[in-house]
Amino acid sequence: MSDLRASALASKAWPYEEARKLLKRYPDGKPNGAPVLFETGYGPSGLPHIGTFNEVLRTTMIRNAFHALSDAPTRLIAFSDDLDGLRKVPDNVPNQAMLTEHLGKPLSRIPDPFEKFESFARHNNAMLRDFLDRFGFQYEFMSSSSQYESGAFDDALRNVLRNYDAIMAVMLPTLRKERAATYSPVLPISEKTGVVLQIPVEVIDADAGTIRFEDGGDIVTQSILGGKAKLQWKVDWAMRWVALGVDYEMFGKDLTDSGIQSGKIARVLGARPPESLIYELFLDEKGEKISKSKGNGLTLDQWLDYGTQESLSFFAYREPKKAKQLHIGVIPRAVDEYFQFRGNYAAQPIEQKLGNPVHHIHDGKTPETVPPVTFGLLLNLVGVLGAQATADQVHSYLRNYVEGGVTPELDALIGHALAYNRDYVAPTLKRRAPEGVEVAALDRLDHELALLPADADATAIQNIVYAIGNEGGFENLRDWFKALYETLLGSSQGPRMGSFIALYGVEPSRKLIAEALGK
Repeated sequence: MSDLRASALASKAWPYEEARKLLKRYPDGKPNGAPVLFETGYGPSGLPHIGTFNEVLRTTMIRNAFHALSDAPTRLIAFSDDLDGLRKVPDNVPNQAMLTEHLGKPLSRIPDPFEKFESFARHNNAMLRDFLDRFGFQYEFMSSSSQYESGAFDDALRNVLRNYDAIMAVMLPTLRKERAATYSPVLPISEKTGVVLQIPVEVIDADAGTIRFEDGGDIVTQSILGGKAKLQWKVDWAMRWVALGVDYEMFGKDLTDSGIQSGKIARVLGARPPESLIYELFLDEKGEKISKSKGNGLTLDQWLDYGTQESLSFFAYREPKKAKQLHIGVIPRAVDEYFQFRGNYAAQPIEQKLGNPVHHIHDGKTPETVPPVTFGLLLNLVGVLGAQATADQVHSYLRNYVEGGVTPELDALIGHALAYNRDYVAPTLKRRAPEGVEVAALDRLDHELALLPADADATAIQNIVYAIGNEGGFENLRDWFKALYETLLGSSQGPRMGSFIALYGVEPSRKLIAEALGK
């Protein structure tokens, strides 16, 4: 047994804990050497979003962790539920009047409002695949329409009809009286209107797959096979687990009840439900649940405008069972913490490496170097340069600070810092005038800096800053640093001043002090 596998079997990192559930599920491997199957679900009535990214990323991390524990093959299916009926017209698509005419029809049988694909579902499915490919995920795409219409689900649908009463016994106690009166696990698709019908049905012949129902005043006997019907959500989810042999699927806390009922139905259908992790949902900066209709969330593109993909992966990795606030303000910290963990990785023993988030972000192939400046320090630099700061300006400051030149990774960070500063920092910066003991302390700092060479070391400068804070009459060093940030940078918090002054330059820093002192 390799050191990696031995450590992974004992690691408390959540991807390994989840992967060990699958080892317990199949102690001798999946029967007939079949691949262990992971699944993520997608509702194609909307475009892929940050939640889609997080779910596929976290599932991929568990899949990679399982590979460290076992030599068994695996598959990851990204499943699109595109036979679902369109319940309401999304706000962010064109041709709304056309879509309104097709309400209730399967998404795969509605024209594409963007007029690029043969159906609305095909458009959104293409967006999903492009989205997953953009981030390099390894997956197999599968859609509800292709599985139902090809007959791939026919045997599973017959099984649903054979167990119709048992499924109703699971579902009816969970429904309101009014809903229970018309509930059916099977939703026939009207051959008259093309609408997915939410009506009671009668099973005529389970083996033949036929049901009877009323459609527009007529009593109709119709097959449910070959895409002529679909199943209610919870029943559909369970049927899919059984038909495909799904072994692992995580889901959000808001689907806890669905997961419980679908698990019961899976057992009714003769199979064991998959292992799962129920993750907490993201909150906005006020601690409220993120809602697309409220628009109080953070989009994936916004994160990638202001931070790196790795920082988003880092944010997604940390404590998936804990509710976290997701807003613009968390990005800088996530960027710097990612690099901090990455910088520690190479020197860590194997046990610590497996608990380091970057191990799971990079599947063990973690870059060894880190940028020579933090994202926070870059933000402070561009904050001083102003909203109109350019990459060339930042590069000019870095030339004397960074050995070996600016790497592509650092250059990308500069772009993120400029965008973040322009849109979110610069409008809020406001320097205040120094007062009390702050005036003399700043004057002394200016005097000490004047004695230093232009290429003074950041540590030497930091020692001077500390000495002034300790001797300048402040109650504590925190008050001195806060004064520096508020009078020189216009912010209530900031970087190590030694590093900032070394990067910004001794003489430019003296000019900042002079401006603060009104000289």
